[in-house]
Amino acid sequence: MTNPLPDLGDLEREVMHLVWSRGPVTAEEVRERLPRKLKESTVRTVLKRLEDKGYVSHTVEGRTYRYAAAEARRRVAAKAVQRIVDWFCNGSVEEVLVGMVDAEMLDQGQLKALADKIAKAKAGRK
Repeated sequence: MTNPLPDLGDLEREVMHLVWSRGPVTAEEVRERLPRKLKESTVRTVLKRLEDKGYVSHTVEGRTYRYAAAEARRRVAAKAVQRIVDWFCNGSVEEVLVGMVDAEMLDQGQLKALADKIAKAKAGRK
């Protein structure tokens, strides 16, 4: 989990959700799908900031930029969780999970499913 990505603002997060769900998109496509009405230049600025932060990359088709996620949503989420684990729990994932159980964010069934996924992932690495 090296190279932590910078934090995202609310609008940047909305745009990233569109990029992750739709695949490569243009600024106009993002503008059309956002719940709030923005100018295309504003959307292009947000996409440029996301590119500067390492969240998206672009290709050029004619004169049109198409933006795609530079990293999968799951990987970005894992990096964010790692930061939380480091900041609040001194790097202890166990402490985070116990806290989630104590706060009733995870029930026994979810914990079992998580344990099964972890075991499967470990087996796949061997």
